[in-house]
Amino acid sequence: MAAWAPRSRRPRRSPSKTPPEVIEQALAVRAELKKAGLDHGPLSVMDKMTALGLPAPSRATLARIFLKAGAVDPEPRKRPRASYRRFVYPAPNCLWQLDGFTYPLAGGREGTILQVVDDHSRMILASLAAAGETSEAVLAVVRTAIARHGIPQRFLSDNGVALNPTRRKRRGQLVDYLTRLGVDTITGKPGKPTTQGKSERHHRTTALWLDARELAADLPHMQQLLEEFEVVYNTQRPHQALPGRITPRQAWDATPKAPEPEPAPEPIPDAPALAKAEGQATRVVTA
Repeated sequence: MAAWAPRSRRPRRSPSKTPPEVIEQALAVRAELKKAGLDHGPLSVMDKMTALGLPAPSRATLARIFLKAGAVDPEPRKRPRASYRRFVYPAPNCLWQLDGFTYPLAGGREGTILQVVDDHSRMILASLAAAGETSEAVLAVVRTAIARHGIPQRFLSDNGVALNPTRRKRRGQLVDYLTRLGVDTITGKPGKPTTQGKSERHHRTTALWLDARELAADLPHMQQLLEEFEVVYNTQRPHQALPGRITPRQAWDATPKAPEPEPAPEPIPDAPALAKAEGQATRVVTA
């Protein structure tokens, strides 16, 4: 009767099975990325293993490895990547984005982090640790970005008082400054935060990196951390939203910058006003 018993259909060998040493390497790379405050999902681990010259399993295989090892961080269910429509400007300096968020300092205090990001390359152009989202702080970080990289054609921000209050029927120092340079200033619609979705995602990446370090003692210390993060983000970390998952610096260097806009012409006073001003000047001199 034993001869009639069904034999196991399990293959004697599994050539496609991931070797145990590769699984160990993948888990170790993930742990190192997480410790450094960097993205540590399957794609990030695959890119890091490739950069280190290690055999890298596919994204799906890595996802199964992490799930089986209990190394998956619980997150809310996300929309599939394919469901999003990406809007990307064709060259560096076509559009810059500016936004800010608060982050804790040591001793229970808070600082405001302001970052200017290029839409095309996702490169951080300037960062500033400030006491708050004030007109002075916003102007300072934008002037730093312009001194480093030139003048953009368009500039996107939210409707904050210090950023772009035109929808509130008010003028702002930043808008006036950029308008004089010929920059087209635009804002997102109220209640539509997805317009600044790239900035919001960028904040999360910055906060993740800062979370892996001790809280800054003060604003100069936070500024130092932000400058360190700029180097990592711009030149070392592959960006999953860029073609080929290159770094923002590589994307910036791959395409010529957009030409700078023409400065806005100075307003010409109308003839009656000019004549009145000249008449007043004449009367003062005669007297």
